[in-house]
Amino acid sequence: MSFRITGLSPEPFRHLFGLPDEELARLGAERCVADQTPGYPDRIEVRDAQPGETLLLVNFTHQPADTPYRASHAIFVREGARDRYDRIDEIPDALRLRPISLRAFDASGRMVDADLVDGRDLEAVIARLLGVPQADYLHAHYARRGCYAARIDRA
Repeated sequence: MSFRITGLSPEPFRHLFGLPDEELARLGAERCVADQTPGYPDRIEVRDAQPGETLLLVNFTHQPADTPYRASHAIFVREGARDRYDRIDEIPDALRLRPISLRAFDASGRMVDADLVDGRDLEAVIARLLGVPQADYLHAHYARRGCYAARIDRA
């Protein structure tokens, strides 16, 4: 089964790019500088930042549905990222090299299935979860910290 992985749109974060640290703090965000790779996965380009690149740590509502599954969590976005990841049948390295929690949601935002998978084995689990009749889309989360990583849809 073909699938499409998308990162976040940069639009909701652009107003934060370049703000002074004090202003970011007032808005509940923090600037950090990647000091290793992997370690700072950007959710727009769905790639790990390189040492020296700046990122913003922000709280993001990744599951806005008005259900008990409504959820937000801390995520990194690379400061200045412009190109949203959007590929069919390609797994980005940021997902490939980590354990991933995949969560299947129906059209109303209710979780209908989930699994934990080594990133090297994502294709089979993506196909299985997208094969669940009620599943409308998947969310990938970095399993160790539970942070939202990307959205996966049928292509």
